[in-house]
Amino acid sequence: MEGKDRIGRACLVRLESLNVSKPVTVEYNGKSLETGIYKEPVSGSVFLSRVNLEGDGQADLVYHGGEDKAVCVYCSEHYPYWEERLDGKLSGSGAFGENFTVSGMTESELCIGDVFGIGEAVVQVSQPRQPCFKLAVKHGVTDLPAQVQATGYTGYYFRVLQEGRVEAGQPFRLMERDALGVTVAEANRLKYHDKQDVEGVRKLLQVKALSASWRESFERRLEEK
Repeated sequence: MEGKDRIGRACLVRLESLNVSKPVTVEYNGKSLETGIYKEPVSGSVFLSRVNLEGDGQADLVYHGGEDKAVCVYCSEHYPYWEERLDGKLSGSGAFGENFTVSGMTESELCIGDVFGIGEAVVQVSQPRQPCFKLAVKHGVTDLPAQVQATGYTGYYFRVLQEGRVEAGQPFRLMERDALGVTVAEANRLKYHDKQDVEGVRKLLQVKALSASWRESFERRLEEK
């Protein structure tokens, strides 16, 4: 699909790879760890429900999954950077534990609340992805979550507004831009870097589509001022 991003550049907006896995148990620091981060690409159409993709699962339902985080998304544009940083050790699509590997939809181009159609489904950007220690476990790089956070190449989550079947290679159809225009990159900036930007936080909290967990986090920050 040929679309227009916020600066008017023509871009290919597509689901490059669809990745799922059930949780597995691995050894970490001498202990058993259950994780669903080892996603693998699948072919054909897959049903996307309100909470996850058919055939997918999360080990820690406190911090992963649920309606606000039904689909973990990562941008194919970031892969060359990490290939270089990690000496070509990426395993291919799904390397960051994402369900959707996408193109033309980076953190600086999408806003919290933007709505897209994909296949039969309709999805909405709900929050940035918060990199956790399981990325370090998967790639054997202790500070990888901190690196991801520092670059802003975090990815983000979709909530599902309409269930349906989706398939790799399908285009994303822009259905609605959020009126407030707070990008995923801006939300990351407020979360991790410019923590004293009260006005920025207040604007972000006006975004109705912001996930419950991020809303609670920023509301607590304001209460502490």
